[in-house]
Amino acid sequence: MNAELIDNDDALEVSMAAVAAAMSDPSRVKILCALMDGRAWTATELSAVTEVAASTASAHLSRLLMNKLIICLSQGRHRYYQLAGNETAELIEMIMGVSWQRSPAQKTQAPLELRELRTCYNHLAGEVAVKIYDSMSHAGWFNSEGTALTDLGFSQFKELGINLNKNTKRKVCCGCLDWSERRFHLGGDAGAELLLHCEHKQWIQRVPGFRKVNITPDGRRAMGKFFNIDG
Repeated sequence: MNAELIDNDDALEVSMAAVAAAMSDPSRVKILCALMDGRAWTATELSAVTEVAASTASAHLSRLLMNKLIICLSQGRHRYYQLAGNETAELIEMIMGVSWQRSPAQKTQAPLELRELRTCYNHLAGEVAVKIYDSMSHAGWFNSEGTALTDLGFSQFKELGINLNKNTKRKVCCGCLDWSERRFHLGGDAGAELLLHCEHKQWIQRVPGFRKVNITPDGRRAMGKFFNIDG
């Protein structure tokens, strides 16, 4: 039994090391960061983002696929790549937070562009997203642990025009630690549906090819009305 436990421990450590190694190349990190916008990208698009040859990008994608950090979707003759899921996105967001704290001040101009509002896989992140979460929390939309919506929360989402499924097996809501603000923004189904709703209402506009999100004038008015966020 002891030998079996040791083998299992070794297997976990080897697997952890393999995932860390898969993320250790700057070009592969660029690919993962690009996929944090929640959309499916082609190998050609990811090759352009990483500024490497198509054959090199293909090798990087194979490495990420092998370690189950991304998935490949086939549609006809086309192949698209996405993050493997929320857990991968949360891991990348956490690493960004650690890296942000360690980055020299003169190298932080690009991340600063993302600080107001950006996508975090399938939900919103950044300063505005944290303020939205704080507003919801203070108004009693969540339980004390922030792991479930209260009846008030469900009714408030419905008032926004978002109907959430109370009986889903997935996480209805959760706090996701924001890498730039070091506080929580809204994740789970509620966070994903809020992002889609904001897009549908044209409160926000994504910047093609980037995680950055711009708030429209209508969006700023809506943020003030529903979440008491100024500016």
